[in-house]
Amino acid sequence: MNGMSSHEAGGADGLRVVVTGATGNAGTSVVEALRRHPAVASVLGVARRVPDWRPEGTNWLAVDIGPDGSDLVPHFTGADAVVHLAWKFQPTHAPVTTWRTNVLGGMRVCEAAAEAGVPALVHASSVGTYSPGPKDRPVDESWPTHGWPQAAYCREKAYMERYLDAYELRHRDMRVVRMRPGFLFKRESASQQRRIFAGSLVPAQLMRPGLVPAVPDLPGLVLQALHTDDAAAAYVQAVVRPVRGAFNLAAEPPLDAAGLARILDARPLRVPLPPLRAALSAAWRLRLVPASPDLFDAVLRLPLMDCSRAREELDWQPRYSAAEAVQEFLDGLREHAGMDTAPLAA
Repeated sequence: MNGMSSHEAGGADGLRVVVTGATGNAGTSVVEALRRHPAVASVLGVARRVPDWRPEGTNWLAVDIGPDGSDLVPHFTGADAVVHLAWKFQPTHAPVTTWRTNVLGGMRVCEAAAEAGVPALVHASSVGTYSPGPKDRPVDESWPTHGWPQAAYCREKAYMERYLDAYELRHRDMRVVRMRPGFLFKRESASQQRRIFAGSLVPAQLMRPGLVPAVPDLPGLVLQALHTDDAAAAYVQAVVRPVRGAFNLAAEPPLDAAGLARILDARPLRVPLPPLRAALSAAWRLRLVPASPDLFDAVLRLPLMDCSRAREELDWQPRYSAAEAVQEFLDGLREHAGMDTAPLAA
């Protein structure tokens, strides 16, 4: 249903949950996981465009969360939880545009949830909110969250963390949860993530094992990946359990150049960082790739996360390893995989 302001599919015997950004990589998995959970009666998916994808028990609302969007309060009234996933990655050449959606829009979502009397807010933070940290040991949720200020993505995620610090003090009766996942991958997100980060410069067919001769072995290149469905399972637990605060989410083991090379049947090759960074910067300035070199800098500085709290308080355990999540994404990349939503369209 379009334009719904209530949760007609819900009832007294189950939770009514609103999900913003419900048609993206994380959103589609969270919606699926919520509708399968016996404690959830209805899901209202909020997105800029209503999708053709219509899972049972889910209603849809087309609305822009940005500062020029319509009032969100009527749509949140009566909900038991709001899961805020909406995020704009592009255009990286116009950071004011992403700021308006990600920060100003994110603040609108939070304020509307409070005004509507929603008891729980689950916010999608990220590993990108963390300040530079160690690669030889994991850090817990107390690590500083100032991001890498040159990268718009990290800057915006870190700003929302500061906003939520004050928000929690103003709304002590509200349960606020911050989810900090690593890099999220699934088969259906492949086309979207290629558009967001690589553009047309990297042919999808090149990602077959054996076709990539080498993976650059760079200082700091250690990533924590996670299957999107595993992240969604944690989000659902954050909705149904009486938890608060931040949770790191990642699968094991972390992936370094050697691990990525094994997935691609390639070899790790030690290369100097400055020329590679200069080439990426030039390609970005020429608009050959959409991913900012500042985000590349941030990735090399991200700390490894300790996910003990999620395992203990959410009773959460990933089903996929980090390598399996990346492998599924690469399979989807070669197959031009997607879904019947605007962000994930093949």
